[in-house]
Amino acid sequence: MTPATESIAKDFDLLKNLSLDDALSKMANSVVDFTFRLIIAIVIFYVGRFIIRKILSFIHNVLEKRKVDLSLATFVRSFVQILLYFILIVTVVGILGIETSSFLALFASAGVAIGMALSGTLQNFAGGVLILLLKPYKVGEYIETQGYAGTVNEIQMFHTVITTPDNKTILIPNGALSTSSINNYTRQPLRRVDWSVGISYGDSFDNASKAILEILNSDPRVLKEEGRMPFVGITELADSSVNLAVRAWVHSADYWSLYFDLYNRFYTELPSKGVNFPFPQLDVHLDRQ
Repeated sequence: MTPATESIAKDFDLLKNLSLDDALSKMANSVVDFTFRLIIAIVIFYVGRFIIRKILSFIHNVLEKRKVDLSLATFVRSFVQILLYFILIVTVVGILGIETSSFLALFASAGVAIGMALSGTLQNFAGGVLILLLKPYKVGEYIETQGYAGTVNEIQMFHTVITTPDNKTILIPNGALSTSSINNYTRQPLRRVDWSVGISYGDSFDNASKAILEILNSDPRVLKEEGRMPFVGITELADSSVNLAVRAWVHSADYWSLYFDLYNRFYTELPSKGVNFPFPQLDVHLDRQ
C-alpha cells in the first residue's frame, strides 16, 4: 500500500468514528483548505509563467548581446523553456498537497515508457544537438533536403523550421536531417549559373558563342575573374537543335535574378544577332516503288 493510499484509509477510518457534525466540520475544513491551496497554486502558476517569460526574455537579450549563433540561441531558449515549465508544474503539484516524490517517481516511470514509445522523438532531440555541434546549416541559410527547399527560420529541439520560396512553413525532424544529405546553397559565397540554349542546325556556333558572351560580359553581376570567366560550348546535337551549355559565375545572392534576367535577354536579343531558335521538326522520306 502506498503512502497516499494509507493516508486516505486513515482519514476514512477517522470519519467513521466521528459524529455527523464533526464529520461535516472536518469535510468543510478540508474543502476550505483545498480551496486555499488551489487558489495559491493558481496564483503561483500565473506568477511563475510571468517569471519564466521574463527569464526567457533575459536569456534572449544576453544571447543576442553576446552574438551567439542564432541556431544555438533558439535551441537553448526552447530547452530552457521546457525545463522551467516542468519545474513550475512540479511546484504547483506540491502546493496542491500531492507528494512530489511520488509524482517524480511516477513521471520517471512514465518517462521511460514514453521514451521507449517515442524513440523517434529522442532521435530528433539527439539530431538537433548534432546539428548545433556540426553546423551543416544555420538560421538564415537556404537549404534543400528531404524533398524540400527553403530558408531556415528556426532550429528547435525536435524540428527544423524552413520557409519555402512560395511562403510555406515546413517542419522537418532533426533526426532525419542529421543523417541525410543536405544541399546548402548559402554556405559558399559564389555559385555557377547554368543555362541551356538551343540554336538551329546551320547556324554558326562562333557567331552564337560571340553573341552570348557579349550578353554575359555586359551584365555587371557576372564575374570576369581568372578561373571564373563565362563559358559557352556545344553540349548536345539534339534531334531539332544544337544545344549550347552557357555558364557564368555569380555571387550567391544574385543567382536567381541573373538566371531569369539572362534567359529573357537570350530570347529577345539573340535573334537580332543572327541566332535562330528552332522548332521541333521531323523529316519524312517517302520511297516510291
